[in-house]
This record gives sequence, C-alpha cells and structure tokens, in this order.
Amino acid sequence: MSLKETVIKRFEAEFGEPPVYVVRAPGRVNLIGEHTDYNDGFVMPMAIERAVYIALRPTKEPNINIISLDFEDSIQFSLLNIQKEAMSPAEYVKGVSRMLLDEHYQIGGWEGVMAGDVPIGAGLSSSAALELAVARAFATVQPFEWQPKRMAKLAQNAENKWVGMMCGIMDQMISATGQADHAVMIDCRSLDIQAIPLPPKTLVVILDTNTRRGLVDSAYNERRSQCEEAARFFGVKALRDVSMAEFTARESELAPLVAKRAKHIISENDRVLAARDAMLAGDAKTLGKLMTASHISLRDDFEVSSHALNRVVECALEHSACYGARMTGAGFGGCGVALVDESSIDSFLEHVDRWYNARLSEGLVRPTVYVTRATEGANVL
Repeated sequence: MSLKETVIKRFEAEFGEPPVYVVRAPGRVNLIGEHTDYNDGFVMPMAIERAVYIALRPTKEPNINIISLDFEDSIQFSLLNIQKEAMSPAEYVKGVSRMLLDEHYQIGGWEGVMAGDVPIGAGLSSSAALELAVARAFATVQPFEWQPKRMAKLAQNAENKWVGMMCGIMDQMISATGQADHAVMIDCRSLDIQAIPLPPKTLVVILDTNTRRGLVDSAYNERRSQCEEAARFFGVKALRDVSMAEFTARESELAPLVAKRAKHIISENDRVLAARDAMLAGDAKTLGKLMTASHISLRDDFEVSSHALNRVVECALEHSACYGARMTGAGFGGCGVALVDESSIDSFLEHVDRWYNARLSEGLVRPTVYVTRATEGANVL
C-alpha cells in the first residue's frame, strides 16, 4: 500500500469519511554543490520520491489536529495561542503556522493524518518535507496563492526562528520547487532557480550509510568561520565572488587550513556550473566525473567526509555502470549519492550487496539503498 493510500485509509478510519485533500512534499538529495549555500554559491539538488503525505479536511474552529503515523502521536494546538514546547515534530508544524500568521496570511484550522518515508537524520531533508507539506495544507484548506519561493523562505524561517536550527535555504527551496525528471540549480544569493534535466537513461541511487552525524555543530561552525575568514581576506562578501585564478594567485598568503576550505568552496561552485552544462548536454560521464571530484574535495580539502562515506563511494565507483559518486549533505555521516546507468541498475544493486557482504569482517554497516527519480515539489494530489 502506498503512503498516499495509507493516510487516506487511516483518515477514513479516524474521521468516518474520505479526506477532502491530500498533500505531499518531497525530501531531497543534493547532486553537487556542498557547503556552498552559506557562501552565497550554487547548489544542484533534486526532489526525491520519498515524501511526507497529509490527508486532511478543513475545520470550523481555528485548531490543528494531526495524527502522525510515524511518531504514533497527535499534534494538537490552537492557531489563536501557539506556544513553543519541548522539541518534537509538533514544533515544525507550529513554526510554519506562526510564520504564516506573522506574514499576515489568513489561515484556517484543519485536521488530518500524516505519514512520511523520508528517513530521519539521513541528510535527505525530512524536516523540510514536513514544513512544506504543512504549508501546502494551509494553502489548500483556506486557499491563498501558492508561491513556491516565498513558501520555501517562510519554511526556512520556521526552522531558523522557531525550531532553532540554522539551516540554509536549499532544502526548503527544492522541496517547494522540485520538478519531475529535473534537478534544480539554485543560486543561493539571488534565489534564482533553473530546472536542469537529468541525463537520459540514468537513475540516482542514494546509499544511506546508516551512520548519523551526531554532534557536529562545532565542526560546521568552524568551517563556516574559516570560509568567512577567507572571504574577508579577499575583500568580498562571500567566497562565491572569488575566482579560482584569484585564489591560486594568493593561496600562499592564507593560513593553510583556511586555504584548503576556500579551495573547496571555490572549486565546488565551478563544478556546479560545469555540472549544469554537462546535464544540459545530456553528458552523464562528465556529470559523474564532477560528482566524484566533489567527493575528493569534500574529503581532502573540506574534511567533512567519514570512513563510512568514503567506503560507500568507493563501493559505488567500482561498478562499471556508475558514472560518479560522492557524499551528500553536511558530512560526517548520512548518505552517498551515485549516478547509475538505468539499464544496469539491478547489476549495480547486486554489486553493492556483494561488496558489503565481503567486508562484514571490517565492521562496515550495509547501506540502505534508495533508487529514485526526480519528482515535483510540494503539491496537492
């Protein structure tokens, strides 16, 4: 049974009639462009088939009542009195509600059933999927114009200001603006977007190492600080404004560690633009090489990979049908992503299984594998 069918069936059981609406919002995987977002750079995510679904109906009272199948709990509060409480999925729903009200949207109450299959903590943006599904629900029960970019920014504010997670804009933007069979290149300074077709006859494979990042806030903040130090050195707002030629000419003047961090950001922005050109040309081989180069840079210059991530990329690259692979997300754990020839997907998946079976003695955890196509962003089904 699909998740859409699951939430509809549970809604009917709980409320005695079919839902009036079903909405969904997807998670995402970033194909290339890592840690460039907070440097005003370029990213290339795609919305994935895994998503959050809500079956719902409007209510006369200004209350929210959501039965969450994933957390075996209900989310209940009044839109007239939204109070912050201990961290839970409810806070994401409250945050979106609060931001909509602060932006003077006229929103009404609703009740429903919610479920998702975006793995939590894997770096595939389960929180952004939840936020955009909730925003889509509000836009549906008491209709207002759905403006994907504005809703993405509002959802980011909910996470930054209400939940307290200082994420960038990428996750919410792709969950709101995703397009079927396309990645979306996002300029993180202007928020301009460009839908870019995936190379023909390819599939994206997500390889979840089943390791989680843990407490890496300090490492993230350290790298952000190092990037800001490099930008100050070059006298620019962000490293997005520094060319590789400019960097190379003055690299020796930077502290070695700061230089390594800057080199990754500057080269990664160049790789995203080159990836766009390769994709527009339908060139899977070049895109794959750029993805692999991105991983090497993240591993060696930005130093945010991990043993598990390096090994899952190594595993993917050993199969002839894999054009390229890299870690994806903030790093230190989570997922790898590979671009694979569609005609050889079964062989690739068997290879991954065999590769890990042969290395169980090393203590490696077999990855959870998701084969996905690019899907559209938050929508009403």
